[in-house]
Amino acid sequence: MTTPTIAIATREGTSGPIADAATAYTSTTTDRTAVALVDGMGHDPDIVRLAPMLAETAARVGAVRGGLAGLLSAGLLLHDPGPDAVAVLAVTHQGGGAEIVWAGDSRAYHWDGTELQLLTTDHNLAAYLSRAAREAGDVPVSALADFVGISLGTAVPATVPYVSVPAGGLLILTTDGVHDQVEPAAIEALVRKYAVDPQALADALVAAAEPDIDGYRDDATAMVIRAAAG
Repeated sequence: MTTPTIAIATREGTSGPIADAATAYTSTTTDRTAVALVDGMGHDPDIVRLAPMLAETAARVGAVRGGLAGLLSAGLLLHDPGPDAVAVLAVTHQGGGAEIVWAGDSRAYHWDGTELQLLTTDHNLAAYLSRAAREAGDVPVSALADFVGISLGTAVPATVPYVSVPAGGLLILTTDGVHDQVEPAAIEALVRKYAVDPQALADALVAAAEPDIDGYRDDATAMVIRAAAG
C-alpha cells in the first residue's frame, strides 16, 4: 500500500475554542485515502466536541464508500436540531488522482507545479451574488459570506458537487479562516515558495491569516496532500 504525504496545520481564532477538525484515513480494503476538513459553525461546546467526529466519519466512510457517501454520512450526525458545519472531503486513489466533494465554504485547491487552481465554489450568498454580477464588475458582498446556503447538515446527493483531480501536484484544503483572511495572490505566493514541503506550506498558510480591522481572526486550518510516488 502507498499512502500520500499529508500535512495539517491549525490555529485557534479569537472567539473561543476551535471548532475546526481535520483527519485522514486510509482503507486497507480499497487502498484509498480520504482526507476530511470540517469547519464547525460557532464555538459552542456541542460543535467543538462534534467537529472531530464529523471529520472522522467523513474520512472513514469516504475511504471505503467514496466521497459522496463519506460527506453524507457525516451529515447524518447533524440531523437532530443543534450545531452545523461545513466540510470538504478529498478521496485519493492509488494512481494519484482524487475526487473532491464539499458542502459549504471550505475550499480545495490543486497545484500542478505551475498554476494554483481553485476547485470548489463557496456555497454562500456572497459567492452566489458575485457570480450573478460578474459581468457588472466587483460587488462588495464579503459581509454576506456568513450566509451559507448548503451545510453539512442540510446536504443531500443533489446538492453535493463533485470534481475529479488528475494525478500529480498538491491538493490544498482550507477553512475560511485561511482563504477569507489571506489574499488569493498571497496564498499562491506561499504555495510557490513551500510547494516542496507540505508541512511548511500548511504552517505558512495558517500563519498568514491576519485579524480584520476589529481584531477578529477566525479558526484557521489547512491540509496539504501530496500523492505517494508511483
